[in-house]
Amino acid sequence: MPHPIAGRNVSSSGRDGWGRALPGGIPALSRRTMLKGLFGAAGLAAAAPVLAACGGGSGSSSSSSSTDTGTVTFGSNGSDVAPKSAYAATMAAFTKQSGDKVKVNTVDHDTFQNTISTYLQGTPDDVFTWFAGYRMQFFASQGLAHPIDDVWAKIGANFSDATKALSKGTDGHYYFVPIYNYPWGVFYRKSLFQAKGYEVPTKWDDFISLAAKMKSDGLVPFSWGYGQGDSWTPLGTFDYLNMRINGYQFHMDLMHGKESWTDAKVTDVFTHYSQLLPYVQQGAAGRKWEDAAQALVAKQTGMFTLGLFVAQQFTNPADLADLDFFAYPEVNPTYGQTSVEAPTDGFMVSHKVKNLAGATKLMEFLGSGAAEDAYLAIDNANVAINSQADTSKYNALQKKSVEFISQAKTLSQFGDRDSDPGFVSNVVEPAIAKWLGNPSSTTSTQSTIESQKSQYFTS
Repeated sequence: MPHPIAGRNVSSSGRDGWGRALPGGIPALSRRTMLKGLFGAAGLAAAAPVLAACGGGSGSSSSSSSTDTGTVTFGSNGSDVAPKSAYAATMAAFTKQSGDKVKVNTVDHDTFQNTISTYLQGTPDDVFTWFAGYRMQFFASQGLAHPIDDVWAKIGANFSDATKALSKGTDGHYYFVPIYNYPWGVFYRKSLFQAKGYEVPTKWDDFISLAAKMKSDGLVPFSWGYGQGDSWTPLGTFDYLNMRINGYQFHMDLMHGKESWTDAKVTDVFTHYSQLLPYVQQGAAGRKWEDAAQALVAKQTGMFTLGLFVAQQFTNPADLADLDFFAYPEVNPTYGQTSVEAPTDGFMVSHKVKNLAGATKLMEFLGSGAAEDAYLAIDNANVAINSQADTSKYNALQKKSVEFISQAKTLSQFGDRDSDPGFVSNVVEPAIAKWLGNPSSTTSTQSTIESQKSQYFTS
């Protein structure tokens, strides 16, 4: 799931601490290119925390060599119960088919993100969890990741061209192996909507009217939490509003520093955003997203704009079966509801890899359908991105997610992945969080973000 990182400081020249130019943006991904085979047949440093190891278990086959290359270290940000167990099962499957052991070093998700730069420059693990697209490109361009073209020579047939593009650095080499993606939407309880007679809104005015009706019914319309390291969560709403009002390309250009944050188009985004604030949970600045999700589970709130990973909080099968989502409503009919946030998670090899042979074998396995099957058998709040994965056991939410993503014309990777990591974590997120507490400060908020943009982007 998408989380912020504290990016490495960069100079006003638009170059990183090594003097290298920062990577450019990723081209827009059309529905046709993104979906051509995307779902296949199924449609920290020395000061880093001491980490625990895990391993063992069952699994299946891959094309990797059976030669034992020893222990591979794996740095994981999957600290929540479901992903932690899923990664353990995946590594156990690799151990069973290869004979190699994996030492899994799990760090709290936000801590991992906030220390990633220091981690990669210090004594990183051989393989580590990360994100596709711009976020991957940023660290690959700094020489902090090992190219894996040899891995892709073996696993390439399992992925679409669009997925391959998300896995390449700006130098054309591969640095990333994906394992799943997931959509962002507006989640709700079907039984609550049925009992109250609420209808799923497709237009902005209907969305606001529904929120007002929920409030008059004594229900908090929106779950809301962006505290304790979760300052990334409000970006989902900002991203969708920007794409709904101004279109995908403007959104991406804004994230890549090519458009001004003081533009009237951005003001319009904040204006619409402010219309939601009377209907959100109070005390959000001190609440984590998991706690906000529990209010949705308990039917204390009516809706929650978040990623499919919210399903991890619905541990009762009956509650999970009652969970559904709808596309963020249309604001500007020119753009409709055609853009979808669908972040892609996966793995990279560190530039200081100690066991390259073992890491290569592990990455080949992670690019197999067997790896995705092992992972998704535990964490079903995501959807496979490998054409060889078994999707026959998908639950209703996963099936809907595949269709939801497949119908999109353009897919974004989420605001904190589609931009310079330092710019988002050091500038955008704090500014939006501050604005949420004082929505009358739109003009100064826009000016603050724009005035600091030049530290991260060349003109």
